[in-house]
Amino acid sequence: MSTTLQPVSVEELAAAVRSAPRVIATGAGTKPRLSAVSADIVRVSTAKLAGITEYEPSEFTFTALAGTPVREIRAALGERGQYLPFDPVLADAGSTLGGTVAAGINGPGRWRYGGLRDFILGVRFVDGYGRLLRLGGKVVKNAAGFDVPKLLVGSAGRLGALAEITFKVFPRPSAWRTLRLPAADEAAKARLLAELGRGRWELDAVESVVGEPIVFTRLGAPEAAIDALAKEITERFGGAILGEDEAAAWWRDAAEFRWTHLGGAWAKFPLTPSDGPAFAAWVAAQPGARARIGAAGNVGYVSWPGAAAPAECPWRGVLLRGNGPLWPGPRRDSAVAGAVKAALDPAGRFPGLED
Repeated sequence: MSTTLQPVSVEELAAAVRSAPRVIATGAGTKPRLSAVSADIVRVSTAKLAGITEYEPSEFTFTALAGTPVREIRAALGERGQYLPFDPVLADAGSTLGGTVAAGINGPGRWRYGGLRDFILGVRFVDGYGRLLRLGGKVVKNAAGFDVPKLLVGSAGRLGALAEITFKVFPRPSAWRTLRLPAADEAAKARLLAELGRGRWELDAVESVVGEPIVFTRLGAPEAAIDALAKEITERFGGAILGEDEAAAWWRDAAEFRWTHLGGAWAKFPLTPSDGPAFAAWVAAQPGARARIGAAGNVGYVSWPGAAAPAECPWRGVLLRGNGPLWPGPRRDSAVAGAVKAALDPAGRFPGLED
């Protein structure tokens, strides 16, 4: 069993990284495949490296340590009528800010305003040399230098150990409405997703469950406008407006991935809207598999009943839970990714990009 270190400061985090030839930073373990590495690699937990260090509501920015639970950040922002529009996932399950960045997955709200990568401003992190570096900034209008913070989004801890992260935030809409729209089959659903995605309504989220003839959309807008928008959409496409409690439960279940198999494998696959029917057919051919398509057809999530993910996948994805390659699907060697890894971690102190 591998050793686990628990630093209580960013300086101790840097020292912990330098203390061993092979290390990986871990968060709350809500996406366990990202840190499923060999026993000789020392785990550096960020559990005690937590807390919001700066919050400027008037500037719409905050800075927090990597081990800070996302639910604490959500609560602090909510008190000021602000939020992270990409809906950080697994907040109720205990996910941390650093783990969220390392995983690079977004909740349903990423459709309207962009994903996590669009909101991260700066980081402090420890590289493969054991250096504590600060990159990016703490203000929105900061465009100096190479945007390394965005490279760390979805890096799965393979480039360094996150210590502290700065995000921009948005004002929370004053009203929400969720619409349930009909779609006869997966081909009709793909067409509906595409039409909704390019429509003028500025939908907050567009999601569907593979195998069910329904598309769920969410609107966030001022009270004065939201009912008129909801009426226009339902009159055009049919469907109904969900009650507040039912809507809140549906979106919370989506962001928490409560629909996935308990203990089963779970993966994310970037898609295009036209991939929807083929993706649905691939899922249907796998006994017991469940799937959802989000971001108006631009991402798919699959959950399998067993711990093992399929050996072959038509799309390049990332395995978040279960047994199998970290990056299932067609291999894509990237000279850019390799160059970044060589620059930040030349000795391979952190796991390799394919580990």
